Amino acid sequence: MTQYESLKELIMLDANEEAKFSEKQLKIIEAAIEIFSEKGFAATSTNEIAKKAGVAEGTIFRHYKTKKELLVSIVSPLMAKLLGPHFAKDFANEVFELKYETFEEFIRNLASNRYEFIKKHIAVVKILIQEISYHKELKEPYVRLFKEHVYEKFKNIILHFQKKGEIVDESPDTIMRLIITTIMGTLVSLFLVLPDNEWDTESELESTIQFLINGLSVK
Repeated sequence: MTQYESLKELIMLDANEEAKFSEKQLKIIEAAIEIFSEKGFAATSTNEIAKKAGVAEGTIFRHYKTKKELLVSIVSPLMAKLLGPHFAKDFANEVFELKYETFEEFIRNLASNRYEFIKKHIAVVKILIQEISYHKELKEPYVRLFKEHVYEKFKNIILHFQKKGEIVDESPDTIMRLIITTIMGTLVSLFLVLPDNEWDTESELESTIQFLINGLSVK
């Protein structure tokens, strides 16, 4: 599936949003995401986006006064309104609504789910990682979505396995942080930091899973 097809698929998750985007607008969005992900927001010009999209630069400025407004008004809403809820709600349903026999089973499903998500939406995830510290408009929706759809369910799973005596009696927030940073650190390395390395993805994920299980299990 191309990035363009992936974007159209995301937009079709919400019929009301789909009606607001013309084919030309979709091409601008696709071009913006592709170039922002490759070069970063600061190093990208609206002229490059226009050329990539096959439109005149004036077409962009007819709707958006600045490059920042393009990021905030097109890319950010697309991610926050479509990819964001899709991420949070599906993430909650596919990972946190299931019943697990063991902590290892939970960690395996969590790592696999996030791997498949990032693999499918790598360009958009790359923009988030690059720009989230500089643009609060990108950060705030995801913090809210995590708190609304994921946090309590994640915490309850940790408490469940602590009561079963499977994992250490540390603060659930601390354990949550360790799980998130370990899995995301591995995935960022595989896809973004060292993407040209000849990674054995299955082996790297298994090492990450074993690291968490061995580090958090009650000895």
